[in-house]
Order: sequence, then C-alpha cells, then structure tokens
Amino acid sequence: MVIRMRHTRAHTGNRRSHHALKAVNLSKCSHCGEAHRPHHMCLSCGYYNGRQVMDITALKAKRDARIKAKNERIKNELGVASETGVAETAKASEPKEIKSDTEKKKVLKNKVKDKRPEEKPI
Repeated sequence: MVIRMRHTRAHTGNRRSHHALKAVNLSKCSHCGEAHRPHHMCLSCGYYNGRQVMDITALKAKRDARIKAKNERIKNELGVASETGVAETAKASEPKEIKSDTEKKKVLKNKVKDKRPEEKPI
C-alpha cells in the first residue's frame, strides 16, 4: 500500500516523541566502588556479584606487553635505536623520529620498493 498523503510536522513529531534516549542507570561495584552497568561485570576490577569473573590486571599486563613488543618491532623496522642500545644503520634519506602513523606507513612502503629487484630491459 502506498502512502498518498504527506505527514504533517505534528504527526511526525508525535511519532518521534518515543525516540528519546534515556540516561544509563549505573550501579556501584561492591569490591572497588567504581560505577558499572547493572548486572554486568565491573570493568575496572573484574568482579561481578561479589566474586572475581575476570583477572583484569593480568589482561592489562598482557596487553601492555603486546603493545610494547609491537612498538619495538616498528622501531627496529624503521632503524631507530631500541632500548637495549643496539642501533641498526638507517639510510640518510629516512628521518629517525617519525611521529604520525601515515609517515610510518610511507617509510615502510618506500623500504619495500627499495628491496624489489629492478626490471632489466630485454
């Protein structure tokens, strides 16, 4: 069935009157006192209903180690000195400190282009 008549602003407004967002109700964690969603685990300590459901500190430590390893790998690929003091030789055209992700991607792309064998004329 095709709607043949235009809805008035009042009719549209009445329909949309129930579309409003409601404020989130928060509960207080019994273990750490942090605010969390009701019937959900506390995101800061990992407790729910008085017992530990997830070990958040171990997960955070694991995540930090993964991020640190990734940053070290990127530094080594770009030729920047690592924390141990071992530095790889960097090309003079490449800057030692690259701040943005787009600059890192450009430098890595240029390295890949440099490593490709040159085409020989037949």
